Amino acid sequence: MTKTEILDKRASTAEERVTLARILDLAERSYRRSQPEHSSFLSPAEQAAAGDVLRMYGGGEHSFSGGFDGAERAVCLFMPDWMDAADAENEAICAVEAVLPRGAEAGHRDVLGSLMGLGLKRETVGDIIPGEGRVQAVILRSALGIVLSQWESIGRYSIEPREIPLADLCVKLPETREITATVQSLRLDSVLACGFSISRSKAAELIAAGRVSVGHRECAKADAQVSEGAVLSCRGLGKCVLSEVSGISRKGRTVIKMHRYI
Repeated sequence: MTKTEILDKRASTAEERVTLARILDLAERSYRRSQPEHSSFLSPAEQAAAGDVLRMYGGGEHSFSGGFDGAERAVCLFMPDWMDAADAENEAICAVEAVLPRGAEAGHRDVLGSLMGLGLKRETVGDIIPGEGRVQAVILRSALGIVLSQWESIGRYSIEPREIPLADLCVKLPETREITATVQSLRLDSVLACGFSISRSKAAELIAAGRVSVGHRECAKADAQVSEGAVLSCRGLGKCVLSEVSGISRKGRTVIKMHRYI
């Protein structure tokens, strides 16, 4: 398939088409010149779409990295045969930390707003990790000079940012609630109903309204089959994961285990 055919098939909006076209251009350039390339930070939905078009297009090695396992926002790395993923990651992204004054607090929105105030675009910044007495952020390495020289405050608090190794990011694992249930089948409406403790009819309504995504891809089919490990998102309700399909109960129903993010 040509790039135009791939974009016609996968891109659902003009904005998404531009993003995916850029991804394909980077993949082609990396492959032809045997050099590393990387995208800006992508949302989970953009990562899913990028993965789809790259599989359709073929050619070249790629991976996604946000600086740590489980990062929400990530760049797409394109690597020639002579480069490994760790080196490609280090060339593309880095981490910064700013210590806050004693007793000061800064949330995600405060940090992002202060970075945007430097003239950076949203796609330049990856995940932001607030913490007690400090904040950390993953950014494109190309923006490091601006951040270190111009990021002087978060709200009314003065700061002095510094680069830190990606391995020093203090990532807190999200809290989840485990749910064990049985379903007649692994239909999306049945699994979604268990994950969010709602009726199957309500789940079907949410799916039909376009509010549900599977693996960060919108899914409007209530009877779509869900596989183990799938991430289910519903606007207004949150996110859950089908962690395990355990087997069949005595009554012939499928036993599942889910984790809902709190």
